[in-house]
Amino acid sequence: MPDHLPTVTQFASPDLIHAIVYGGRDQGDDPRWPESGAPDADTYRRWCGHMCGIACLRMALLARTGTAPTLFELLDGARRYGAYTEDEDTGTIRGMIYAPAAVYAATELGLQADVHPELSMPDLLDLLDAGRLVMASVHKEIRRPDRPAPGKGGHLVLVTHRQGDTLHFRNPSGDSDRTRTARLHTATFAGFFAGRGMSLD
Repeated sequence: MPDHLPTVTQFASPDLIHAIVYGGRDQGDDPRWPESGAPDADTYRRWCGHMCGIACLRMALLARTGTAPTLFELLDGARRYGAYTEDEDTGTIRGMIYAPAAVYAATELGLQADVHPELSMPDLLDLLDAGRLVMASVHKEIRRPDRPAPGKGGHLVLVTHRQGDTLHFRNPSGDSDRTRTARLHTATFAGFFAGRGMSLD
């Protein structure tokens, strides 16, 4: 998959991501929020931090045809299939949940999607070699790969292809051009990788 694959961020303004994730800026204080398709700024504020998987889906669709629904149109569809849930008492959002997300992707978006609850690095490489895109669960601090990984999982990136031992991926919450359209050695990537994900055709 070539490096000109579109890059989609879960926050409407890519240039504000650093201030949001490291500077304490209110993630709803984004003048470009209407571009996400959110019905209002408060809804955008509530959901944008949970939209990494939706951004990955949108990139896959754009790679296929050059067109795709907005982030919030995709989110609405995913929620109908149960790919996101909300706790009625606490309001806690859970998602993306892979199995219903895969059904949604196949049924509504025409994307063949396979869930991989256990995904080794060799298996990930095999999927890439077979021409698949892989939504991989990594720690969000993969945008700072020069630092030790503080954990694994909790955030989704779209791995597009590899060149030898170098993985190329799109990070929906990358805080610079280099971390949004990113590349890492497999060993470095593995330090952040939770060993699960979903592959797309």
